[in-house]
Amino acid sequence: MTLTQGSVQSTDAQSQSMQERVSPEEWQTRIDLAAAYRLVHHFHWDDLIFTHISARVPGPEHHFLINPFGLMFDEITASSLVKIDLNGNIIEPGAYFVNKAGFTIHSAVHSAREDAKCVMHLHSIAGTAVSTQEQGLLPIHQTAMLLNGQIAYHDYEGVAFNLDERPRLVSDLGNKSVMILRNHGTLTVGPSVASAFISMYFLERACAIQIAASAPGVKLIEPMGPVQKLVEQQAGMERAGAEKLVWPTLIRMLDRKDPSYKL
Repeated sequence: MTLTQGSVQSTDAQSQSMQERVSPEEWQTRIDLAAAYRLVHHFHWDDLIFTHISARVPGPEHHFLINPFGLMFDEITASSLVKIDLNGNIIEPGAYFVNKAGFTIHSAVHSAREDAKCVMHLHSIAGTAVSTQEQGLLPIHQTAMLLNGQIAYHDYEGVAFNLDERPRLVSDLGNKSVMILRNHGTLTVGPSVASAFISMYFLERACAIQIAASAPGVKLIEPMGPVQKLVEQQAGMERAGAEKLVWPTLIRMLDRKDPSYKL
């Protein structure tokens, strides 16, 4: 018990210290980003210590926050997130370092897209499975159709250590908010952590439904073109409502489950 209490006291002190060193806007971004990591773990989308979610630090500097390499997603807190620049340099050296592959993908998007305040990249089972299918995500159900017109694709070039890949990734993403990295995983971009997370929820759920429906011998029904366009038009309102209403419910769930992400 003594060890546990000491650990909690140390974590509380670290949190108070970090909160005092950053702006209120950065601290809120840290809390939101740590919440997103915990939610990825909650939905079983994580891949041990691999994959990343990054968020732009509010302010004129092109700095962003990313997970410390070596922590599981359910261990990440607002204070443990690492602040780096677009060249991968850690702004405030500490006990943690970052994964080079995470820097390659995320810095590319953050540097090219001013609206990319948050970038999520996952290796979930369903998302990765769809990334191996030649046809990609099929608009065969409502959740998938909500992503009509938003999905980009990027061909696999190996583990993302090569900085030369960044221009091609950015070019393939264009102005879209959702990307399937072929033979690799999924990626979403948003003007906020909440927005990127909600897009990823729709994408991951759409992929899971497609995998569940893809049984041998089963003929899938794809709604006709006019319906596809109608849902595409309705999608913006649906996502905006989801972000406004669903994100607070997810935060309340985390607070009930384990509020330590806020430390």
